[in-house]
Amino acid sequence: MQLSKRIRHCFIITALALHATAAVGQQAVSALGRIEPQGGTIRVGAPSMPEAVSGALLRELTVAEGARVTAGQLLGVTDAVDVLTARERKAAAELELARRAADAARSKADEACVLADVAAQEAQRRTNLLARQLASQEETELAEGEAQALRASCIAARASTSVAETGIQVAQAELEIREAEVARAHIRAPLDGMVLDVIVRPGELIGAEGVLELAAVSRMVAVAEVYETDIARVRLGQRAQVDSDALDGPLEGTVDAIALKVHKQDEIGTDPAARKDARIIEVDILLDEPERAAALTNLQVEVVIQP
Repeated sequence: MQLSKRIRHCFIITALALHATAAVGQQAVSALGRIEPQGGTIRVGAPSMPEAVSGALLRELTVAEGARVTAGQLLGVTDAVDVLTARERKAAAELELARRAADAARSKADEACVLADVAAQEAQRRTNLLARQLASQEETELAEGEAQALRASCIAARASTSVAETGIQVAQAELEIREAEVARAHIRAPLDGMVLDVIVRPGELIGAEGVLELAAVSRMVAVAEVYETDIARVRLGQRAQVDSDALDGPLEGTVDAIALKVHKQDEIGTDPAARKDARIIEVDILLDEPERAAALTNLQVEVVIQP
């Protein structure tokens, strides 16, 4: 009887322990995090310029912080545009000259070859007359010599035409290069998105940091920094709540990605007892309403991942 009570007591303790373990496994996971575009942000700079016009200044900026832009939209113009446009006009003029030279060469070749054909016909006529003893040997030889000379002129003129047409191709290629350089003096949006920050203002030198910061904000995430000791309770597809005093209400989302790398915590809260050297794993929460967070990149938030 005493043994039976002990066994029953052990079963009860075991059941309570299992229940406690299950309860722990079902606890929500809390973490600090930040809001950012799912694809991150990019720095948009001026395209590389020819060496002669490197170190360009920003002449014009056509957008402001917070502006929505579409891929290919003009964002700004550098002062290199004047020099490069002048080069483009020069290349266009040289192409026109090359075309005119080719036209002249073709006309000259056509004329030379017509004369050669006439001379060849005359030489043949003299040869026929000579066979009938109606023309002298000397006249026939002179006609044949002139025909050969004009044929050589025709061939040379055709060769000159070929060279002139090659000149058109060279000039066309040069113009395309200059047009591409002018295009590089215009800064355009590489994607649809929002201007998050303007780095360079008109009149300032464009450096390696770029002209502005841009991001695609159609998909926003809260990047939660989950303690490594809690990560076992996080799974893809779990629902999460994201909140901050800067929001007009909590944001909802779904665990979309769990990083494969552990590193030190970046986001530090106001709790003095918080672990400053904690090791965390980043968890992306894809937000249901990205438009509410589109203008809040890098906002610190509190994340609760539901069990």
